Amino acid sequence: MTVCEYRAGLEGIPATQSSISFVDGQRGLLEYRGISVEELAKKSTFLETSYLLIWGELPKKEELEQFEYEICHHRRLKYRIRDMMKCFPEGGHPMDALQACAAALGLFYSRRALDDPAYIRAAVVRLLAKIPTIVAAFQLMRKGNDPIQPRDDLDYSANFLYMLTETEPDPFAAHVFDVCLTLHAEHTINASTFSALVTASTLTDPYAVVASAVGTLAGPLHGGANEEVITMLEDEIGTIENVRPYVEHCIEKKAKIMGFGHRVYKVKDPRATILQQLAEQLFEKYGEDKFYDIAVELERVVQEKLGHKGIYANVDFYSGLVYRKLGIPTDLFTPVFAISRTAGWLAHWKEQLEENRIFRPTQIYTGTHGNPYIPMEKR
Repeated sequence: MTVCEYRAGLEGIPATQSSISFVDGQRGLLEYRGISVEELAKKSTFLETSYLLIWGELPKKEELEQFEYEICHHRRLKYRIRDMMKCFPEGGHPMDALQACAAALGLFYSRRALDDPAYIRAAVVRLLAKIPTIVAAFQLMRKGNDPIQPRDDLDYSANFLYMLTETEPDPFAAHVFDVCLTLHAEHTINASTFSALVTASTLTDPYAVVASAVGTLAGPLHGGANEEVITMLEDEIGTIENVRPYVEHCIEKKAKIMGFGHRVYKVKDPRATILQQLAEQLFEKYGEDKFYDIAVELERVVQEKLGHKGIYANVDFYSGLVYRKLGIPTDLFTPVFAISRTAGWLAHWKEQLEENRIFRPTQIYTGTHGNPYIPMEKR
């Protein structure tokens, strides 16, 4: 009998082959379909990047315009979805609401016609279009207000901020948010993408695929980390003077410092570099955030103390500060991550369909054998 090597969390074990994205953790390199994320952040838009990820190439002008048109005209939700959301508890986490609604979309649109390119495109369009509407609608409905209907004259990112805040955003704010979506759109086989692949491999519908990925993203070790960063800066550190004692205490207790370290990157996450630049631009235009100075000092001290171990700022460290400046509540940070990562999940779903095999990993059994059944009266 062959004994398999066990690695906790499947660390370093290839689970699939993919041409969607590439990470070099030693050099701090992230590419989507071979194009650096820095170049896409400067020159592309989130929807153009989504097209690139899902269909494998940058769209021609007419292709992008058609894609944008389709998404723009599929943003609205069925009234039964909205009625369902009215029954959600006001104190429920938005990620739980998003997961329920993503799954519920399958009740209306699932045909599981996975060999039909028209169905695949329609599913891509609907999910990219409706996920932001769900997030914004829940935010208003949990405060007792009616959701804001999408505006067809606003682009993808501006429309979301409008639905969320009930105010048409400044073009610069909308641009910054669009760059944030591009940066979070895809990142190889992370936990939520692996969850999406496992679900997709059963040939269920894409709405269930996205719902399963949303559930995985919700955890504090994955998408929820950006919420934890804000809590750390505000409640656990509070002042610049407390930064060094906080870091030293965490090192002594071997506690995780949220927003630092990555399974792949051993240098500063390239997305964190871009997000820090965006944060500085936002603060220059709309006013300072005192916790940014704390964050900069925290990054400096962590690099001093732990840089030799390859522990640097990751994508979650600065994203929360950016989102908060854009008027996004803290518990919506992870749903916003989901809006963006839906593009990557769908790209992997589509790629999985091309040469599908159901995931069925093995295990290493650590239990006993030959145990007798003990009758109830003798236990």
